[in-house]
Amino acid sequence: MTKRREHERQPVTADRRNDTRPGVWVAYGKLLKLSRKRACVTQERLAEAVGYSLEQTASIEQGRRPAKAAFTEAAERFLGAGGVLEAVQEEVDFAKLPAFFRDFAVLELDAVSHYSYEPLLVPGLLQTPAYAQALFEGYCPKMSAEMVEQNVDARLGRQKLLTKTPSVEFSFVIGESALRNPIGGPEVMGEQLRHLLKLRTAGNVEVQVIPSQAGYHTGLEGPFVLLETAEQHRRFGYIESQTLGFVISDATWVSTLGLRYGKLRSKALHIDESAAFIEKLLEGHDDH
Repeated sequence: MTKRREHERQPVTADRRNDTRPGVWVAYGKLLKLSRKRACVTQERLAEAVGYSLEQTASIEQGRRPAKAAFTEAAERFLGAGGVLEAVQEEVDFAKLPAFFRDFAVLELDAVSHYSYEPLLVPGLLQTPAYAQALFEGYCPKMSAEMVEQNVDARLGRQKLLTKTPSVEFSFVIGESALRNPIGGPEVMGEQLRHLLKLRTAGNVEVQVIPSQAGYHTGLEGPFVLLETAEQHRRFGYIESQTLGFVISDATWVSTLGLRYGKLRSKALHIDESAAFIEKLLEGHDDH
């Protein structure tokens, strides 16, 4: 086979270097196009069949927009794709997550326990769609509507961890300030508080509130997450601030975070007291 000359390869390399599309979105789009061509279906017919606009369908096929699970299910049925699209859907969803968060997200998938402290916001795993949307809409620098949608989808997709089998043991310590700050307005926050109360029925999710007047405690230095993986029962920490995230694997630091989390739980209200506290806050929202 004749070797390609250097000048023939450079444009492709440069294009790929400047391509910001996640590779799995591009691969999914190529599989979608191949399945569509084999079925002798136009983009217009596919868009109509799955209930998407032509522009949205074209964007998915070009790898510029991620496919949602509902799109994939409908496309599989209509095109008879044989499961090839469903096979990569999880990776498509994973690529929606911010790049700085993905290392931790991989560990999270293998967790048997997940402990989280968040002083200023409701943790992402517990957020309602409206609460998450309000956060992303207020992001700086401002996101496009499409990026807001993708980020909300990614955050809600992570919440499958709460109901996975085998179940994961979750503990959340949330600062009082996070529950009093009406993100998205009173109606959105009221819905968020009701959601926190509903989670009590899950059995594997514990929520505790740490009062603003608790005095000094080990969470004053900022939020963090601790988890233990099923494989070898390794423990990891995670710290995130200002859109930067760091996985902590050093045993000494992870142990320190574990001690701090234990101290936090002892300072926080009991689980039942926390539920009563949230109910009291909810009454105030409902009065408005």
